[in-house]
Amino acid sequence: MSLFKARDWWSATLGEGEEFDQGCLCVGDVDNSGTGHDKVVVGSYMGMLRIFSPHASKTSEGGPADAQLLEVQLQNAIIQVELGKFVSCSELLHLAVLHPRKLSVYSVSGTAGNVEHGDQYQLKLVYEHNLQRTACNMTYGTFGGVTGHHSLCIQSMDGMLMFFEQDSYSFGRFLPGFLLPGPLTYNPRTDSFLTVSSARELESYKYETLAVATEAESRQDPNLPLKTGGKRLTPDWVFVLGEQALDLCVPSFSHASSHIFILGERNIYCLRDNGQIHFMKKLEFNPSCFLPYASVTDGTTNLLLGNHTNMLLVYQDVTLKWASQLSFIPVAVRVANFLDVKGVVVSLSSDGHLLCSYMGTDPSFFSTPKVDAREADYEQVEAEMKKLQKFIREATRTQDILPKTDSEDDLCITTTVSSSMDNPSVNKHKTHIKKQTHIRTFRCICNNKHRKSYFPLISVHSVGSSKVVVFSAFLNGHYPPADLTGDITVSYSSPTELNPKGVPKVLQSRFNLPLSLVCVACPPPKATKFKITVDTNQPPVDLSSIFREDKDGNSLAFQLLSGARVTVLASKTSQRYRIQSDSFEDMWLVVKELVHRFDQHFSKVGIKDFKKSFSGPLPLEEYFLSVDNHFQLRISAQKYQDLLSERAVQFRAIQRRLLTRFKDKTPAPLQNLDTLMDATYSQVMALAEAAEENRALLEEAFVRLRSATHLLVLLLSLWQGLTPDQTSILEATLLPLLQDTPQLGWEESCDAAVSHLLRTCLSQNPKDQATSLAQTGGSVLGLPSDTARLKKHITLLCERIGKGGRLTLASEANVQVPAQVQNLAVPGSPI
Repeated sequence: MSLFKARDWWSATLGEGEEFDQGCLCVGDVDNSGTGHDKVVVGSYMGMLRIFSPHASKTSEGGPADAQLLEVQLQNAIIQVELGKFVSCSELLHLAVLHPRKLSVYSVSGTAGNVEHGDQYQLKLVYEHNLQRTACNMTYGTFGGVTGHHSLCIQSMDGMLMFFEQDSYSFGRFLPGFLLPGPLTYNPRTDSFLTVSSARELESYKYETLAVATEAESRQDPNLPLKTGGKRLTPDWVFVLGEQALDLCVPSFSHASSHIFILGERNIYCLRDNGQIHFMKKLEFNPSCFLPYASVTDGTTNLLLGNHTNMLLVYQDVTLKWASQLSFIPVAVRVANFLDVKGVVVSLSSDGHLLCSYMGTDPSFFSTPKVDAREADYEQVEAEMKKLQKFIREATRTQDILPKTDSEDDLCITTTVSSSMDNPSVNKHKTHIKKQTHIRTFRCICNNKHRKSYFPLISVHSVGSSKVVVFSAFLNGHYPPADLTGDITVSYSSPTELNPKGVPKVLQSRFNLPLSLVCVACPPPKATKFKITVDTNQPPVDLSSIFREDKDGNSLAFQLLSGARVTVLASKTSQRYRIQSDSFEDMWLVVKELVHRFDQHFSKVGIKDFKKSFSGPLPLEEYFLSVDNHFQLRISAQKYQDLLSERAVQFRAIQRRLLTRFKDKTPAPLQNLDTLMDATYSQVMALAEAAEENRALLEEAFVRLRSATHLLVLLLSLWQGLTPDQTSILEATLLPLLQDTPQLGWEESCDAAVSHLLRTCLSQNPKDQATSLAQTGGSVLGLPSDTARLKKHITLLCERIGKGGRLTLASEANVQVPAQVQNLAVPGSPI
């Protein structure tokens, strides 16, 4: 059989950096045009909903933009999209969009324009349901034999089936023995629901059985004995698959068809409606998606099957009829009818390649390798088996989970940071002074005589040989960084007896940049705004013995390249050291360096009982200034985004009106539309520049917030003498993100993390811990209206730590969840 490529009829690339999956594609007459032509609806995990009407372009100017009817940015990720009669008293098709915590039903309508590109499509919300549990997938159909409209069934991540009849919630049921959610579909012929359990079994539940079973809300655990009325939920029949299912499908293109198709990881199953197997096909590849469709031969069914080798295969029952080469791995495939052609195959990849194609005859130059049909050498196979068994016995003799490393590593990394700086240079594109230092990235020494390692730019062959890579580091910005540490990762391959090509290995090394890279010594200022005092249990130390930059011995000032000054003062009579500056965030690097050099100094002189502390009070008010500054810039960024959207809509509306005037055979006065368009364009450009400037300020504010947070964590650690593990937990709680994103910011992430600690290890009531651990989900994180709640939680966190609260994650495993916990707390509720 010849191998052919799929003929491209229409294609588009959706967004950049977006992700798509199996349920993100559907086709149908979403706008109810009545022409019988399908539209393509695509939703992404980034919340972008797009609707296309593909058509063959007659000119070279046509493209995906001509076929795009609608593009809407929704607030939440889109898990699945479906078309059906989801509105009561209406025969029109509506669009159901499933989000993690919400189900929305929309109507799509089009309005004809007066010009060529004047058609406008609108997405109108009809109704929505806020879900109490995180959704996984959904299915729809005429549940209970009701005709004229469709009902919806949503499967949650914790195994609950939630039923919705149009704009009302019907009931919910827990699946018995649930562990992980599987694919879900509805069989209208038997009025039953099909799903695959974690035991790798296909289970069938009749709608009538689900309706009379025990209410899901009446018990928390589906495996607990019943305490109320109702029947225990059991499947009507079970079929053992023995593998995890990727998808389920119940074709409804023929009344005579009564088959259920299951796509497994290595097989395709076809069952009858009563659970008896009709046929099974073993696959020689990893499938990615499939779609049964009508066959021209009676008694058979055609299957479209995509796999991970970029192939689209056509089966008639178990017989391969055609194979087409795609340019990507399809995750979803549909068959649609468009204006110019019928039976178009619509496929979607995980990174947003949307393709409408048909089976063509462009030959592929790929040639299938010949199969080696020689007889097996049983003596050689037996010798190899004995050799492998020997390796297995030696590997399992120590009963270790991880393999033991050699006594000497293949490579070792030595990182050296130069203490000397280059001469200061002025960057032509920046106003600040740039200083740089050299870093010897790694020094690789090969210790094993028979090993050979490979690097992208480095090759180490002989024993004891080394390679040195030097690069420079400098301050790239007009504000100090939040951290002066860096990581170096070396990837290499090391051959073994079992794998001569090499086993991939990774080595890592961390280095610290010198403080002098971001500051210089300067005279101390006379007055400062913020002050921090660090106490020690040893006599005062001359600062000149710790900092080479110090000449006085009792005071030292640093001038940061960003402009702020930080002063370190040593008391002559007490064991205290004061750090002061006009900028709270800028003190972080100096305080960190001071504590680090104290540890080094007293370790060198042989003092083992050296302790450092902070007597308080904690500078929460100063810290909250950084929080408010960052939050206000996020609010401004959202306002700029909204204003840009409004001005862009206004600009496009003016363009359409001007285009109508220009194409009119009897030109009418412009009525200052051109002036209005120029003014709108100027506003759009000004808003874009302001938004870009605000983005730069937001990046700087987040770096300063990280510095202030690091300083607060250090002071809390010194204040209560926290262990390194407790300090790591606190730092991960207050710094859950390394950078802000439009979808998730620091404020809501930090509030959720702090709230979790307050309900678990820092809770004053053990029952609160059990309630927190028993809860099944919470609201979706979003930009809060203000920072009052976050400040309250951070203050409460510091108070409970100050009262002896123990930061640990081990207590969560020891808390038993009581069975009577019914009203679960929702993240975001008052502590």
